[in-house]
Amino acid sequence: MGDKHDLANPSTSSTSATSAATNVPVGEINHITCLADNLGHLYMNDEYSDIVLVVAGEKIPAHKVILASRSDYFRAMLFGGMKESQEKVIELKSTSLTAFKHLLKYIYSGRMSLTYFREDGLLELLGLAHKYGFIQLQDSIAKFMEAVLNVKNACLFYEASVLYGLSSLAEVCSSFIDQHALTIIQNETFLTLTPTTVKAILSRDSFCADEIIIFKAVKSWFEANPDAPINDIISCIRLPLIKLNDLLTIVRPSSLVSADAILDAIQQYQLSRNTDLRYRGLLRPEENVAKPKLKAQVLTGDNKSALLDGDISNYDTEKGFTRHLIDDADGQGIVIELGVQCIINHIKMLLWDKELRAYSYHIEVSMDRVDWVRIIDHTQYLCRSWQQVYFEPRVVKYIRIRGTQSTVNRFFLLVSFECMFTNRPFLLDSNGLVIPDHNVATIENSALVIEGVSRSRNALINGKYNEYDWETGYTCHQIGSGAIVIQLAQPYVVDSMKLLLWDIDKRTYSYYIEVSVDYLNWQMVADRRDVLCKSWQLISFSKRPVVYIRITGTYNSANEVFHCVHFECPASDFTPSPASDSLRESNLLPPPAIASSLLRL
Repeated sequence: MGDKHDLANPSTSSTSATSAATNVPVGEINHITCLADNLGHLYMNDEYSDIVLVVAGEKIPAHKVILASRSDYFRAMLFGGMKESQEKVIELKSTSLTAFKHLLKYIYSGRMSLTYFREDGLLELLGLAHKYGFIQLQDSIAKFMEAVLNVKNACLFYEASVLYGLSSLAEVCSSFIDQHALTIIQNETFLTLTPTTVKAILSRDSFCADEIIIFKAVKSWFEANPDAPINDIISCIRLPLIKLNDLLTIVRPSSLVSADAILDAIQQYQLSRNTDLRYRGLLRPEENVAKPKLKAQVLTGDNKSALLDGDISNYDTEKGFTRHLIDDADGQGIVIELGVQCIINHIKMLLWDKELRAYSYHIEVSMDRVDWVRIIDHTQYLCRSWQQVYFEPRVVKYIRIRGTQSTVNRFFLLVSFECMFTNRPFLLDSNGLVIPDHNVATIENSALVIEGVSRSRNALINGKYNEYDWETGYTCHQIGSGAIVIQLAQPYVVDSMKLLLWDIDKRTYSYYIEVSVDYLNWQMVADRRDVLCKSWQLISFSKRPVVYIRITGTYNSANEVFHCVHFECPASDFTPSPASDSLRESNLLPPPAIASSLLRL
């Protein structure tokens, strides 16, 4: 009796100890490793073999059922009615013997070590994995290629990624090639690339190297590939970017470019503004390239060192910002030079915001500090605090910010500046203003409630639409005197708003809403002066630029104060259900008679 295991108490069983040691729950059996080892013994073993594969003249014993169970390709070949299904010996043509043996071992064991593969071996193995439909293996090889990417193999791996449709590997290779453009085109592996790959690489604006060096590399490539089509590759060379002396002494003697093409390039350079040329630039997605460690510097403006130091906390009326006089005669504004010409489409900057001042400004970019292109024009708008502006990607060397108005004095103050290329989606209107897809009337987006009475200044836009009662959580104004005004950080093109009227009891309100970009000229977008409104309000109107929103209450069925709990612009898709009247009215506190005391704050 004492020798019997207690099945109802696994803790007394020896099975429990074994299970604990192998981290397998009691009652569960997991012998996958043993299974893989047993099947692995059949690799290159003619025991039970029922088929012979011939690869590069060598006979390899195999097992139909294992091949078919692991690969749709072999299943179709061996059991799909093809002629090979009736044969005992099958030749696999155009297949590397070494690579196939590694693949076959993977088929039998599910294991493979890529560490000791050379580049050519990896490419052969990747080709076989793709050919025979081993998607997991293909993806694993691609991930390993990303990890071992270097100057010698980057172009070869990129070529393979395009051939096999491996988008992630292609993107990583492209980025690596862009970052090491000069070294890449001077490496001997560049000479082995196909015309299609050469064209794809050289066509990228982000392949950033001196154009004459690119031309010399292409010349060497043609010498190594004399039968390649010339025009397709030469069309990727941006001749107007090559200096006149190099066009005449290096390009012309090569005979790769016609005399007419050289003359056209010279004419284009002379007649075009530099901003019209197709420059190449460094691409560093989601990275601020206006940093001192990347050799960016501020060329003009008072207190130049403050702008790019990354400190966005320690600024006041005396320090922590760069400025320029708006009436400055030379009109230089604040100019930033990047360490190297870069592709950018996003600028983020902080306007000095320690008080309720606002600014107007515009931003220009240039390659030579002579010809400038205006990419952002906020001269007709009043802006404050953090600015998030977007534009079509451009190659840029210099950025100039010019303040054109301040609501306090004649100085334009800039605390922080960043620029980058972002892959985050954005939508612009025809004038380059952002069309937001989310609520920008938030504290996080630097919006501000500049008129209205509340115990907490920005209660209206803090996102807490369910934390209000008789005394707190709302913003108000005396009907017939004043209004509630929200200022967005910058102009946005919007077509909707949403607000929550105080609704703890059964009162109703009437109101109207106006918008402005400069606080002088107002447009009415909602007129509900003759409508009795309660709780959530959705406002829709035609798209237009908006900086200021003014909400004016005209009626309250309970008293002479207009109360608003929450505001959004543009309106979100989600609208909470109103609180039940019974729950609201169970509160025995009086209605908000404290509004008068709030209005004295």
